[in-house]
Amino acid sequence: MGGRQSGQSGRGPTGAAARGGASRASGQAGGPSPRAARAWSLAGRGIASVCDRRAGPCPRTHALSVRPCSRLAAHLSAPVQSPTPIPCHSAQNTLNDRELLRLADQCVKCGLCLPHCPTFRLQHNEADSPRGRVALIQGLITGQLSDNARLGTHLDGCLECRACEVACPSLVQFGALMDAARAARVAKLPWWRRWWRRLRLDLLSGTRLLALLGLLAGAYRRFGLAALVHRAGLLRWPRLRVLHGLALRLRRPVPPRALRMATAAADADPDAGPPPVALFRGCVARALEPDVAQSALRVLHRLGIQVQVPDGQGCCGAMHRHNGFPERADGLLARNRAAFGDAAVIGGASACVAELRPALAASELCRAVLERPWPAGLELASLHGTVAVHEPCSHRNQLRDTAAVYELLRRIPGLRVVALPGNESCCGAAGTYLLDQPQTALALAADKVAALSRLAPRWLVTTNTGCAAHLAAAARDAGLELEVLHPVVLLARSLGCE
Repeated sequence: MGGRQSGQSGRGPTGAAARGGASRASGQAGGPSPRAARAWSLAGRGIASVCDRRAGPCPRTHALSVRPCSRLAAHLSAPVQSPTPIPCHSAQNTLNDRELLRLADQCVKCGLCLPHCPTFRLQHNEADSPRGRVALIQGLITGQLSDNARLGTHLDGCLECRACEVACPSLVQFGALMDAARAARVAKLPWWRRWWRRLRLDLLSGTRLLALLGLLAGAYRRFGLAALVHRAGLLRWPRLRVLHGLALRLRRPVPPRALRMATAAADADPDAGPPPVALFRGCVARALEPDVAQSALRVLHRLGIQVQVPDGQGCCGAMHRHNGFPERADGLLARNRAAFGDAAVIGGASACVAELRPALAASELCRAVLERPWPAGLELASLHGTVAVHEPCSHRNQLRDTAAVYELLRRIPGLRVVALPGNESCCGAAGTYLLDQPQTALALAADKVAALSRLAPRWLVTTNTGCAAHLAAAARDAGLELEVLHPVVLLARSLGCE
């Protein structure tokens, strides 16, 4: 408990030492040294001084050299549930300064989150750690730090993977805090910058643009432009490399009419027993993984489950919420609530299910398939080979039910199911993060590729659409021959209904 005690009582170095530590931090935040020193100390709020930005692990907290007591160890290994949760989709993203500061003050700066933070492990910079970002938010709220480009770099560099929430003994709701802080910062931008950011997100989540992007991506592949970009060496630029990888995976979304015809034909079976469920298609998933919805329909029908695909559904709102537009996110949630009503919703993308769950009775596809009764005599064909399971942050840290994926895959005869080493760390996709922070996203994906190279699996499965696209591109660039797909797509093949 030494790290926690130092965060509560020591409050970091004092006097000249504290001022020195704050001065080093201000080099990253961009504020004057005296002002930053006051922000980092913030007497009475328990904000620890920020360590030297390139000093490496601090023996007091970063390296976790102090063994936690048995009670703390048991707490860290148990599921984390906040005793006073803030509603995920209400006022959390439009909090006033006092409410936002109260949320930030739950952090005692113990440092137990640091080894779990991908950006801190990559940058070795305190300002790119969870507690460093909390301190920046506290300084920003109190007016002791200015909202400049350098401070924004550290806050925008957060993946919102929420690995810190799982490790936090103080139950800090870091995801809610970061969403609220981003919303507060976006609200202070000039109107034209807000308009442009909102327009970009609306276009990315709109079905019309996705259809156009699918056509353009097809032309990019078909007419040799992809090969030309590769030969010209343009992929050395991180942003172009990310866009190139996405273009190789984008497809035209399956028309809603085709899905409705498929469901109508299957649901005409008079022996259909269980009550119908509603399939959530999402937005980007329609173009990046169009086969997931089709495979889900076929698998559910083989299990005798009636499936509806309601009109009027759309983006879950996660992209808008995590980029500082909570009102738009709430509007998209309301639209989906009206489209689905009281139906039991099933979604293939774990990130979408995590966003929908507070507003709808939403279940992740693998868990939903497992919980439904399977018909007697249902036979699964053998699939021989190794499948590596990638556990996306949305499934691991938000839904916290990755076991469903393993249980489902182990029902397929002949399949060797293994966990991808390093699942506790984000792959770097993180919604729009790979578009906004491509260099960091590619660096984080490199660790996954190294693990895949050692395992040499035939398949890699994941329940997150962005992770699938990101990892498929990274594996392809590394020359690995494997298929990246959703677990239910593999199940559909075993059932012979692909």
